[in-house]
Amino acid sequence: MTPFIPYFYLAAGLGVLVICGNLLVTGSVQIARHFKISTLVVGLTIVAYGTSAPEMFISIDAALENAHDIALGNIIGSNIANIGCILAIVVLISPIPIRNKSLGFDYLIMFAITLLLFVFGLNGVIGLLEGICFVVILIAYTVWSIIKSRKNNMEEKKIEPPTIKPILALLMIIAAIVGLYFSSGWFVEGAREIALQWGVSERVIAISIVAVGTSMPELISSLVAAFRKEADLSIGNIIGSNLFNIAGVLGVTTIIHPIKIQNHTLFLSDMIWLLAITIVLLLVMLPLTKGKINRWEGGILIAIFAVYMVILFR
Repeated sequence: MTPFIPYFYLAAGLGVLVICGNLLVTGSVQIARHFKISTLVVGLTIVAYGTSAPEMFISIDAALENAHDIALGNIIGSNIANIGCILAIVVLISPIPIRNKSLGFDYLIMFAITLLLFVFGLNGVIGLLEGICFVVILIAYTVWSIIKSRKNNMEEKKIEPPTIKPILALLMIIAAIVGLYFSSGWFVEGAREIALQWGVSERVIAISIVAVGTSMPELISSLVAAFRKEADLSIGNIIGSNLFNIAGVLGVTTIIHPIKIQNHTLFLSDMIWLLAITIVLLLVMLPLTKGKINRWEGGILIAIFAVYMVILFR
């Protein structure tokens, strides 16, 4: 492979990922409105899961190719990037008001899943049983969220009408998933070749370039939500994406193919950073009613992310 081809693969893969991620978000939101689900739950589930589709395909593809560092690093790196980079950029552009107390419960589920990943990784392998456990938790959480949301919406009559017919929304979702499948393969191939050219480990590439690249759909959808004054969708997208990246992406990936942790010390270091920035997220969200994530707090988040990147590449 010539020196420039990996960059073409990386750029083409990222471009298609972003386009298809947006297409998937639009279709998913419309389907959600047809089923009368609240904006917060749309952000926590449909939009979050949709924008995490790139991570899903990349991690599965990487695991099947025995690129375990990319498969796991993509998930950990994406979660760190979602909070320290994506949310921080959104807040720096438009501060996010916190108005929904139920975010506390959603945050606790996300934090518990993150802690569970830390525990599962202590033995050096995340396999079938761990994957099943993650997926079961995700299904239970999703079903509970949707049922609760539909019940509350019917009682309060807070239903936003859809603007696209369900069949068209479904076709948009299918087209987006097909595009995500192929573009994720290009992205992984480009990332691995660039890692070899730079003399940088696959783990570093996965946690930085791959992680930030696959988080672009989250950035775009969260920015759009913030500009439209849909704060619940914006913050819900970040929390839901982090939850789905572990419970959904890693869960399905390890059911298909176990992931071996190549360097236990580096895994512990990355997880400590992830847990730390997750705790900082809670602190900047407080109070959960009548609160606001301000620009200076976004500055703190992005500063933490910048320090992590410097340490990663040193």
